[in-house]
Amino acid sequence: MSDGREEREEQEKRREWEREKRRPDDDRIPDDDDWVPERYDSKAVEPPIAEDTAAAAEATVSAAAAAKANAAVLAESRQRTRRSFVAAAAAAAAGYGVYRWIDRSALIGRQQRPLRKGFQTNAAVARAVFGERGIAPTYPAAKAVDLRFNGPYGLRQELALDSWRLKLVGVDTPQRFPQFVPDVTAWNYVEKPNVAMASGKSGQTDDSKGKVEAPAVWMRAVNPDGSPMRGQEEAGESETDYTDKTPGLLLTLEDVKNLPHRELVTEFNCIEGWSEIVHWGGVRFADLIDAYPPAKTARGKLPRYVYMETPFGDYYCGYNLNACRHPQSLLATEMSGAPLTQAHGAPLRLHMPIKYGYKQIKRIALIAYTDQRPDDYWTKLGYDWYAGL
Repeated sequence: MSDGREEREEQEKRREWEREKRRPDDDRIPDDDDWVPERYDSKAVEPPIAEDTAAAAEATVSAAAAAKANAAVLAESRQRTRRSFVAAAAAAAAGYGVYRWIDRSALIGRQQRPLRKGFQTNAAVARAVFGERGIAPTYPAAKAVDLRFNGPYGLRQELALDSWRLKLVGVDTPQRFPQFVPDVTAWNYVEKPNVAMASGKSGQTDDSKGKVEAPAVWMRAVNPDGSPMRGQEEAGESETDYTDKTPGLLLTLEDVKNLPHRELVTEFNCIEGWSEIVHWGGVRFADLIDAYPPAKTARGKLPRYVYMETPFGDYYCGYNLNACRHPQSLLATEMSGAPLTQAHGAPLRLHMPIKYGYKQIKRIALIAYTDQRPDDYWTKLGYDWYAGL
């Protein structure tokens, strides 16, 4: 008969087994034969750490603020773009309107009136600032060249130089001078028909800019009475004209050369964009004015302008008296130490370094003092009357 000892041992083993089973996993040492690694559960979510949660919240707030700022910038950009298009359209319409207004304006000397007014405004500002007193730079004679032949206006045929006289009109009491005549318009110049214009020095066919081509020979048209027709170039006849019975002086080339001789080495500037340094010789225009002074106006003042033209009025220019009295304004008879050729305006031409070349008239036949602004060849063709540098 059993005393129950075996039964008690069996129960004790069972209790020991149950205790072993309830112990923590890391207290258990698995047997090498039956140990299996723990599998990772991808669906498991670890509880967030406090610092990571705060950073995530701050990032969310920053992203929201950035999105809001971007939205505001886009809204402002759209608004500004619309305004820009409206402003651009308005500016384009205004510009087109101004263009149409200018284009339809009345022409003054082949320039629309607003553009001509712009020329005149620029000239007024230049006169106010410089007063035609500025002195052009001078250079050593070694740097000078023979001026290129440019512009045959008023020089289509050679002139018989013994027929040349300088008509001087508007002189104070001209009767006191031995060169006085009661009508300067009665003097006749003689052109040599069918004589090609020589260019440069004798036999010279080139200048500093290249080959020179002589202007075509042509015959001057005549009036029904057989007298030579005036104003044969593109701009037509000058509106500053002197009728019969215009008293004045007829000066010979010797009369002009009797004034003090001057030489000047300055730069000739053409409106076409080129320039050359030239050695000139002649007399100062101011000396001519002093020798044969202009008559004063009814107000007791000197006339404001000087008018010049070629023998038959084909080319003509107007100037302020102050520009003619400028110390560098020269009535030139020589270039590079030699007498002027006919292509360069023999026997007398103007060199005025404070003006563009189209104002430096060649083959001067008439000089007139006047208080009315005189006509000007290139001004009638769209250029500026002032032409100051």
